[in-house]
Amino acid sequence: MVARPTTAGALTPEALDRLRGQVRGRMYLPDDPGYDEARAVYNAMIDKRPALVLQCQDVADVIAGVAAARDTGLDLAVRGGGHNGPGLGTCEGGIVLDLAPMDGVQVDPAGARAVVEGGARWGDVDHATHAFGLACPSGIISTTGVGGLTLGGGMGHLTRTYGLTVDNLLAADVVLADGSLVTADAEHHPDLFWALRGGGGNFGVVTAFTFRLHPVGTVVGGPMLWPVERAAELLRWYRDFLPSAPEHLNGFFAFHIVPPVPPFPEELHLQRMCGVVWCWTGPAEDAEAALAPARALQPALDGVQPMPYPMLQTAFDALLPPGDQWYWRADFIGEIPDEAVELHAEHGATLPTVQSTMHLYPIDGAAHRTGRTDTAFSYRDATWAMVISGVDHDPARAAELRDWSAGYWDAIHPYSLGGAYVNMIMEEGQDRVRAGYRENYDRLLAVKHRYDPDNLFHVNQNIR
Repeated sequence: MVARPTTAGALTPEALDRLRGQVRGRMYLPDDPGYDEARAVYNAMIDKRPALVLQCQDVADVIAGVAAARDTGLDLAVRGGGHNGPGLGTCEGGIVLDLAPMDGVQVDPAGARAVVEGGARWGDVDHATHAFGLACPSGIISTTGVGGLTLGGGMGHLTRTYGLTVDNLLAADVVLADGSLVTADAEHHPDLFWALRGGGGNFGVVTAFTFRLHPVGTVVGGPMLWPVERAAELLRWYRDFLPSAPEHLNGFFAFHIVPPVPPFPEELHLQRMCGVVWCWTGPAEDAEAALAPARALQPALDGVQPMPYPMLQTAFDALLPPGDQWYWRADFIGEIPDEAVELHAEHGATLPTVQSTMHLYPIDGAAHRTGRTDTAFSYRDATWAMVISGVDHDPARAAELRDWSAGYWDAIHPYSLGGAYVNMIMEEGQDRVRAGYRENYDRLLAVKHRYDPDNLFHVNQNIR
């Protein structure tokens, strides 16, 4: 199988008329009012002009959109929340299937599961499940799309306690390249179900996900921050402390510049800091003991408090709105030797903007109880997923953001496991995609041959 050529066809008037007669969703062409808003993705560094944006209302619209791309030979991009760093929810001159109108969430509280449509965002899920004291492991920003995050793996505040998002995926409804709709689960299309759990959007359009839910209502969470001059001390403590901590304790290490807004105290505004954003999901009365070792290090800011889980999930939304410039680099990390600690401290002290950051997401605990080949997500031996993000609203700073992120990554990469979380890499070449899947790549390729032999679904971190 060879890679499908990009934008080889054309959207003729006849093809457009045929599609209009098949869909209920809104169609946007380049000359239409609202087209620029419809084509926009989260990362403003990405500025592509598709030939058509179809805002799908239902599965029938998805089937029609897939057929249009297949019949015309145009590129096909599928957009959930649009958060993808390299902008793989859009394409130049092709067709974008925007699933945003398909955002329904149905919760079965007795069965502790939820059926979530492919265009929903995690804030939609948290809103629906929190009413029943339940949650599904996801990310850390509520505006992230359910589809993209899930298909890459899914990690965030609940990973150590309840595993990755894909570890809680029970079934998926998928529109395939031939236009058929199948349900993939452990008994039906098990090879496809395996591939969807970490293999990205390579195999079809997922129109609905069925998730297992867990009892999560009020958590004890929030940030603790220390001056960046203490970064090496804090990171050495964190790397030793967290892997041995109770699995109810989640916490990602980060570098930040304190935003000059409430509730941060004025004396910390615009200060470079290092810290940990905590989430304790166990009994509230045990949180103080679990967090006592961190408090013994006397943080300059202690924002940890009881809160509804959706409140923690939305804590970064205002800081990281859509429309900013983003450049990501990422790696999986097994251990953090002292040499790497010093490099983190050096680069963390040079954050270029208030929104730029480095996060180390823990992916041990419950995530380690699934084997390396049990799902397409291979890095079950990793302890952290690192992401370095250069972010700012000003396009004039794009080169600076890229240089800082790439320089930081160049320094740390020799201490990594070699591959990265596919949801957090840019367009970095096929070797990086292979490294992200390691021994699972060949099996993913076999599933690709079976379900998408012509590589219709190639606007992604592509399994070629």
